[in-house]
Amino acid sequence: MSTAEIKHYPCSSCGADLLFEPKDGMLTCPYCGHKEAVAESAAQVEEQSFEQHLRIRPEEMTALATNALEVKCQSCGATSIFMPPEVAGRCEFCGVQIVAQPKSADPILIPGGLLPFCVTQDHASSELKRWLSTRWFAPNRLKRFAQPEAIHGIYLPFWTYDASTRTDYTGQRGEHYYETETYYERDAQGNEVARTRQVQHTRWYPASGTVLDAFDDILVPATQSLSSDHLAALEPWDLEQLKPYNPAFLSGFKAQRYQIDLAGGFELAKETMAPTIEGDVRNDIGGDEQRIDSVDTNYYNVTFKHLLLPVYAGAYQYNGKLFQIVVNGRTAEIQGDRPYSVWKIAFFVVVVLLVILLLTLAINATK
Repeated sequence: MSTAEIKHYPCSSCGADLLFEPKDGMLTCPYCGHKEAVAESAAQVEEQSFEQHLRIRPEEMTALATNALEVKCQSCGATSIFMPPEVAGRCEFCGVQIVAQPKSADPILIPGGLLPFCVTQDHASSELKRWLSTRWFAPNRLKRFAQPEAIHGIYLPFWTYDASTRTDYTGQRGEHYYETETYYERDAQGNEVARTRQVQHTRWYPASGTVLDAFDDILVPATQSLSSDHLAALEPWDLEQLKPYNPAFLSGFKAQRYQIDLAGGFELAKETMAPTIEGDVRNDIGGDEQRIDSVDTNYYNVTFKHLLLPVYAGAYQYNGKLFQIVVNGRTAEIQGDRPYSVWKIAFFVVVVLLVILLLTLAINATK
């Protein structure tokens, strides 16, 4: 289904806009309950040529859908894309009410695939409430964050990269050998006695060579609005269930415009590949220890996919600091920041000290 064919998803029963329902994966009318299946696509989520798309021209890009709108948060700068009847509302990344007027979405590199939401808003909110209830010493304001409207569904942009690598290296191979060493110490009677021990030494030999590696689906978030550590902790994603991109899945949800472009994402992917390459270089050097003096890695057969992955996200301010929470829209895994209430901690310490004092008095009274 091309974006040129997408405008609205009207309910054939009452004419209202259909929204994507994660519970059953159907387009559902929020008023009369009428349901329609998302049109199946014979397309495949395929790898794309990295080099070819680096040279893509702006006129070759397009909007996520013909009726897509976008709005930029004036507080944190994140740009979100949505389709009516969805509205700008509150920013999922900083919690500030968006007051800027939406405009027609600018063209982007269209996603090749996405994972649809399968966790409902109610389920995500319920899991958030449970998660918050386990946060000891959390301020009451955080507990009030456990409201259904505290988090919203948004598709985040990701890149995946495949690549073959050839790494030429120079270094040194260390091989251990042992020598017997005599030393002196005093025995239990105070007599000086000679003893021996094996002492490890290392001989170093020059080493050089080439290692080949192949990487598949290195996943890189294309957003800077959320903690990369939190996003990494939401993994694994069931990428084998990817669907070809269809704007119908976005009906009722937002999507974020990528903040890290294709080339920038590949530089981050290289950082993910680096430890594996280093490990293979060390294995190739061999010996008991290795020193790596230089590495020169060439990347070829590079392909990518542009994906949208589902999360529920929310943010709140506490004592002038920003705290964010994200929920995996496929598994309901929760990651987030939490503040601590100084007053609750102080009260707890006072109670503990009081209990210790009473126990001490009780023990002394029985003596």
